[in-house]
Amino acid sequence: MTAERDDGPEAAPSPAAWVARQAELYESSGGTEGTTQLGVPCLLMDYVGRRSGTVRRTVLMYGRDGEDYLIVASNGGSDRPPMWYLNLQANPEVRLRVETERFAAVAATLPAAEKARVWPGLVELFPRYGEYQAGTERDIPVVRLTRT
Repeated sequence: MTAERDDGPEAAPSPAAWVARQAELYESSGGTEGTTQLGVPCLLMDYVGRRSGTVRRTVLMYGRDGEDYLIVASNGGSDRPPMWYLNLQANPEVRLRVETERFAAVAATLPAAEKARVWPGLVELFPRYGEYQAGTERDIPVVRLTRT
């Protein structure tokens, strides 16, 4: 990551206003507010733009698999993956805030067999994931975030 501060990288706000607002609340509260959406736990993820090199921030719902965090590159069921996913493919090193804790992690897309194992739990956590997958021909990736 670039543009480091004492508490982590300077991150550009999301161009989506609601994401930027939730990320600001999450960060400014030190991880005590804005930590859920629709009853699902959320984390902040800072990542590097593959073309710009800019550190960007997004809010993502997550599930767990042991000590790891699982995020779904659903893009609301779009036929295209979210931009953050494309950026993680280019540079898998990220910085996370999960509630009050901030730490570095590495991202890896799950292979098909591993996705099949965790997918039912993610759909249980957020049933729209199942609807999103049913509505697109794109195989929606699941990404494992492992603390480094």
